[in-house]
Amino acid sequence: MYTTQNEEGILNNYASEPAIYYAEFPSPEQQQSYASQGAIAFLLVTFTLLTAFAAS
Repeated sequence: MYTTQNEEGILNNYASEPAIYYAEFPSPEQQQSYASQGAIAFLLVTFTLLTAFAAS
């Protein structure tokens, strides 16, 4: 941890910075997985809403 001290004796701590890296574009398999997860989530929300409307 990096610490500085000003002329009044007050300490100031700085957090260490993490290494920077760039994100990689998802592979076609990951893209297909994301699409199927989205479709399943959409169906789950739709089924839940239809059930709520039918019960009320």
